[in-house]
Amino acid sequence: MEVLINSLDELDATAASILSFAPNNRVFLFYGDMGAGKTTLIKSLCKALGVIDNISSPTFAIVNEYRAVNNTIYHFDFYRLKTETEAMDMGFEEYLYSGNYCFIEWPEKIPELLPENYISINIQVIADGARYITVKHI
Repeated sequence: MEVLINSLDELDATAASILSFAPNNRVFLFYGDMGAGKTTLIKSLCKALGVIDNISSPTFAIVNEYRAVNNTIYHFDFYRLKTETEAMDMGFEEYLYSGNYCFIEWPEKIPELLPENYISINIQVIADGARYITVKHI
């Protein structure tokens, strides 16, 4: 799935499309440069899943938990991680295999801990601030 987003007004529809594209998947990995819009897209995905909590980047906490009517969503930001051991020490595998949604920013910091199957979302900033989003089943 490939999507071109020209404005934030298009993000909620894109989030709904991503969830429809991957209805049975719970692990989503977000790739993109700093400021590409990973957290912003995750906010729209959470909104589409019915989260009413305040959604923010877990840069310092590493993981935030959000509640929705029938879902729990874990939002990880591994940007500040120095080793994969840090993720293991925080119980990452328990979250990952809980059956709940896991939205993971900076997954390249934990390559050996990633599951075999997941949804890869790559966000690229292009001209005029538009975003090109590629979504793949892995």
